[in-house]
Amino acid sequence: MIHTVSFPGLGLEFTLDRVAFTILGRPIYWYGIIIASGLLLAVVLCSRWGKRFGITEDQIIDMMIFAVPAAILAIRAYYVIFNLEQYRKGDGSLDWGAIFRYSDGGLAIYGAIISSAIVLLIFCRVRKISFLAYADLGVHGLLIGQLIGRWGNFVNVEAFGSATTLPWRMCGPSIAEDMFRWGYVDQAGYEAILSGTLGVHPTFFYESAWNLIGLVLVYLIGKRRKFDGQCFLFYFFWYGVGRTWIEGLRTDSLYLFGWKLFGVPIRVSQLFALLTGVTAGAVLLWKMLRGGHQGKELYVERVAAREEPENKEG
Repeated sequence: MIHTVSFPGLGLEFTLDRVAFTILGRPIYWYGIIIASGLLLAVVLCSRWGKRFGITEDQIIDMMIFAVPAAILAIRAYYVIFNLEQYRKGDGSLDWGAIFRYSDGGLAIYGAIISSAIVLLIFCRVRKISFLAYADLGVHGLLIGQLIGRWGNFVNVEAFGSATTLPWRMCGPSIAEDMFRWGYVDQAGYEAILSGTLGVHPTFFYESAWNLIGLVLVYLIGKRRKFDGQCFLFYFFWYGVGRTWIEGLRTDSLYLFGWKLFGVPIRVSQLFALLTGVTAGAVLLWKMLRGGHQGKELYVERVAAREEPENKEG
């Protein structure tokens, strides 16, 4: 499906096709290509940065063998669980065909984040690797994947925000139709979006830019970290803060089973972002005030100490 998206205040207009090309009559979507590109770049860069955390390239590849399949399932499961009614048949039973039909859309990044943390914990326990040291490296990869992956939302013309007249507002026929169908604008608003005088927040870009800044910061922290887990905690703090306000702007949020707080529906990802952000920020501050590792060696230093005798013999 081809969409036209414009940014009238910036003088930009794009014609977007979800399908990049076809192989044997089967469409290959830009969304998948963009996600795969982000994953590949994350693996390549983390392999280069791994020595800083005592993690080898082989350990990264081995971890990805388990983490990627788990993330593919979890990224869909998170969305389906909090949007279950959409996947029921007329008799109330679950439509498993629709649940596993990824081409229909419906993915949630927090599913991948949660599954990756669980897989990494198990992997590190089995391989006797420091979970926090590996997690410090891993969040670099998460930020790379997220900042690139959000552009897949742009190609699909999804994950946008509420109506706005800001200079960087995003407009287009499909956006106008969605906003009108979902009840966010009336007929006048629909016409205004078509004309370009009204648009929506490009929240996909907000999050991509926020993650790019986060990547720069976490990279700098990683070069001077005081304790294992410092990058890991900073990631959840930084992403949690950003996702909390960005999620509040979005029009396609998942809601917590219709539950409300002070009469307002609870957005699942916003709540999760707020809780993890506040918790991680508090722990990070506490650790820093206590002097970080307080004399304990970083995992990379322990690895270097184990390898030193072999290097001397050589």
